[in-house]
Amino acid sequence: MLTKRQETILNTIIREYIKLAEPISSKLLEKKHDFGLSPAAIRIEMQKLTDAGYISQPHTSAGRVPTDKGYRFFVNNLLTKESKTLAKKDWVENKIQDNFRFIQALTRQLAEETKTLALNYLEDENVFWQEGWEGVLQEPEFEERDNVINFTELLKGLEKDMEKLETEEGINIYIGKENLLPGAKDFTVITSRYHLSGGEKGIISILGPKRMEYDRNINLISSLMKLLE
Repeated sequence: MLTKRQETILNTIIREYIKLAEPISSKLLEKKHDFGLSPAAIRIEMQKLTDAGYISQPHTSAGRVPTDKGYRFFVNNLLTKESKTLAKKDWVENKIQDNFRFIQALTRQLAEETKTLALNYLEDENVFWQEGWEGVLQEPEFEERDNVINFTELLKGLEKDMEKLETEEGINIYIGKENLLPGAKDFTVITSRYHLSGGEKGIISILGPKRMEYDRNINLISSLMKLLE
């Protein structure tokens, strides 16, 4: 169990890392946030979080980055909060009769809003869409060649691997090694099943770096599902 102080520091580290895409140091935390603690006390709490596996120290950097365990703790707290309505009604109000064109446009809109790769699988028709891969490759994580290679290999098998997501009702989030998609251990997938008014069933997902805007993306998917219903 984490203390309230440790929860606050962990959540702050994750939010700062999502924003800055670089290891977060105790000096940065002290400068930007008032925890009511001395620099030494902040360092002690960060070490406890490291020892517990919520954050890690990459290479010889003085800063810390979230681990899968840290992200999971952060996301679980977000899921207990009431979601905000971020998806816009005009995404679905102008639905045309052609489901294929509608879903493609919706998938493209979701990719643009989340800055991730958006995936859509219409189960009844066995048709698969993906939008946004050019945008997601602009994220800092893909400055490393290995991440680009892993991502492109993942893309090759996405269509046939979509059914491996085994999505339950509601929003499902797979972080890093939790992922059921082969080769996705460096990424996060947020996915949900949906039903169109004509009875068609599908799966909509977004895939991106673990350093994604979880609160915004979860709210977008959640409100989009409500609009589709």
